Order: sequence, then structure tokens, then C-alpha cells
Amino acid sequence: MTRTPRLTATALRAGWTRGRVELIQSFTNGADLLSHFLWPVLMLTVMYFMRDSSFGSEGLLLGTLALPSILGMNAAMGMLTMSQVLTAEREDGTLLRAKATPHGMQGYFIGKIITVSCGLVADLAIFLVPALFLVEGLSITGAGSWLTLSWVLVLGMLATLPFGAVLGSVFTSTRAQGIIQLPVLGLIAISGIFYPITTLPEWLQSVAQVFPVYWLGLGMRAALLPDSAVTIEIGESWRQWETLGTLTTWAAIGFALAPLVLRRTARRESGSNVAARRERALRRVG
Repeated sequence: MTRTPRLTATALRAGWTRGRVELIQSFTNGADLLSHFLWPVLMLTVMYFMRDSSFGSEGLLLGTLALPSILGMNAAMGMLTMSQVLTAEREDGTLLRAKATPHGMQGYFIGKIITVSCGLVADLAIFLVPALFLVEGLSITGAGSWLTLSWVLVLGMLATLPFGAVLGSVFTSTRAQGIIQLPVLGLIAISGIFYPITTLPEWLQSVAQVFPVYWLGLGMRAALLPDSAVTIEIGESWRQWETLGTLTTWAAIGFALAPLVLRRTARRESGSNVAARRERALRRVG
């Protein structure tokens, strides 16, 4: 009767330890540290040139509208990070080693969620703190704005990262990651990240609203933009209950599906498979 709770607690402890160690390593490794700062610096440069441009007749600045959407986009892009990491660790044998330890796959999955999500939060903070001084017109004076920002970010990561694990389990080569990036970038393009979704055809609006990327961007805008900006949204509403429901649904599906796919992938892993993938990778390099 106590086997399942003990197993879960053990996996949580193992996952927390693994995630914490990997996160620390990512901020002490030169290449990883560069990647943490590269995207925020690039986005801050974009925001600098957009800061005085106005949008439409509402008097809103383009930079003001873009900032929360960029936050939502980067949170959603964590799905690609998760997929790339998992695929790379299948190639180098990390997944196989995790499989060989007690509760290894559960701990591995939890650890990756911790590593990628905490890394994302750090990247967003590196971008957001200076951007708040650079961009005018944001509504961030009340505790409600920060509360909305927090729950949208947490739910958004929980809704997207597990599907990154699923994609990383399906694709066996890092070269195949380009296949994933194209549809994800296309989804971002129709999700109102860089311009109001209401400017798109209604059928594209309907497609975008099925996926969590749109709701991430909408939730960020609800947290950071003034009430007057709601006029450019669908139905002139921030639809926070719909955002909560959609992201929660995607998170529930992802956390139910990802462990099953990971376990199935791990069962197919073997030393010979890892060696064959390494040999193919060496041939590509050579």
C-alpha cells in the first residue's frame, strides 16, 4: 500500500538532486552561460529599436505590446530546448544510464523539468529586468500583475515542457530537430506573438487557440499591459479563466503522456543502439 508514495518521493528527491546539479553546471559552464545571455541581449536590442514605434490608433507603443508576447514566446520555446536536450542525451547514452538506476526514468523526467524550467525563468529575468526600464507603458505596479505573470509562466511551462520530452523521445537524431523547429515557429507566427491575432483570418485564429502558445502570450499581455490594450484581443477580453483552463488541460495531458513515452523509449535503449548512433554522428562530423 505504501509502495507508490515511497516510489514517488524517491523519484522526486532524485529528480530534484539531478535538476539542481545540472542547473548549477549550466551557470558555471562558459558555453551554457553564453546561451543564457545571448537571447536576452538580442531581444533587448530589438526592444531598443522598437521602443518609440507606435501601433495603430490606440496610442500603444509597439515595444510595449511586444515585450509580454516575447516572454510568452520564449517560455513556449522551452519545449524545443527540452526536445533537443533529450535527443542529445539519447545519443550520448545518458538516457540509457538513467534507465539502469532505480526509479531512474521518473527522476530523469523530473530533473529535466527542473533544469529547463529554472533555466527559462533565469533567462526571462535577465531579459525582463532591464526591459522594464527600457520600455514605457507597462502596467506592473500592482501585486496582481506579478501574480498573473507567475501563474501564467508556471502553467505555461508545465503545459509545454512535457511535450518537448515527447518530441525528444520520438526523434533519434539531433539533425532531426530542424523538423520540429519549423512547425513550432509556424505556430508562434500565427499565435499573436509579434502582432495582434485579430489581424489574422478567423480560421487561423481558431487554429492558434487550440495550442498553448497563444494562451501563454495572452496571459503575459494580461499581466503586463494596461487595460486599454485589451481592445486588440479577441472579444476585447483577457479571458483569464479560459487561459487557466487551456493551460491546465495541456499540462495534464503532457504529464500523463510524457512518462509513458519516456518509459517506452527507455525500454528500446541498449548499448548497441547508443554505439550505432555515436558511429553515425562521427561519420557526419568526419
